[in-house]
Amino acid sequence: MKVTLTGSLGNISRPLTEKLVANGHEVNVVSSNPDRAEEIKKLGAAASIGSVEDYEFIRQSFTGSDAVYLMIPPSFTTTDPKEYIKAVGEQYAKAIEETGVKLAVNLSSVGSHIQNGLGPTGSNFQVEQKLNELVGVNVLHLRPGMFMTNFYGAIPMIKYQGMLGNNFGGSVSLSLTHPRDIAEAAFQAIDQMSFSGKKVQYIVSDERTGFEIAGLLGEAVGKTGVKWIEFSDEQLLNALMQNGFSEPMAKVYMVEIGIALRDGSFSEDFRKHKHLSVGRTSFQKFSDEFALAYGHVN
Repeated sequence: MKVTLTGSLGNISRPLTEKLVANGHEVNVVSSNPDRAEEIKKLGAAASIGSVEDYEFIRQSFTGSDAVYLMIPPSFTTTDPKEYIKAVGEQYAKAIEETGVKLAVNLSSVGSHIQNGLGPTGSNFQVEQKLNELVGVNVLHLRPGMFMTNFYGAIPMIKYQGMLGNNFGGSVSLSLTHPRDIAEAAFQAIDQMSFSGKKVQYIVSDERTGFEIAGLLGEAVGKTGVKWIEFSDEQLLNALMQNGFSEPMAKVYMVEIGIALRDGSFSEDFRKHKHLSVGRTSFQKFSDEFALAYGHVN
């Protein structure tokens, strides 16, 4: 089966490429980075280099594919991340329809059940609906929680300040997902063609509060007393912008998600269906990986 993957060689697409190639599938990987082409070929896949905002490029990349894996990479140049997500999603749907792709696995997120959800979730809702309109196409929406690997960005704060935090309190429970669990779910769906119609699959590997996360990561790196600190929305926004985030990106991908976690809207649908969730990597296990990365940061 010919499968086209968006997402270059990220934390999901790389292991997904490896799994599909190992099982004999013809894999085409879409990347915006020309430097990735040789690396993609070394994995046994073909490389399509271009922008997901270029419709003709996406249409050509999907042509001849039996299945596609869809993810919308963040744009660090857009002034409106929400409209960008919707626009790319609409182009994916149009390309699927025009090229006759019959199976699509779409990376969405927890919180995408709300039409006007905070952060990227409202846009993800719109993308899901657009894909659901496709006739004769089997679509699986994968809804992961917060990526465990995002905590790598907190290493300097833990190492030099003995804390980590966000714009929500330490007692808030977070749905957490390891990217490799997403890759495994996408692989099973494509390789086994294990679904039909339009489906949603939650992928949550563990649930932990901020206090628990601080304790586990501190223990893993041998640093006692690591605290979870609740920042105000303004403090978080300013800190992110000082670290190179644009204001729109910081607001959409971080500040608004924190607000949705505080008010409970982000996880309300997942709570109703978490007994059907898949995901195997505990946060305790991830903390060992975190410790290895921590040791490489000066």
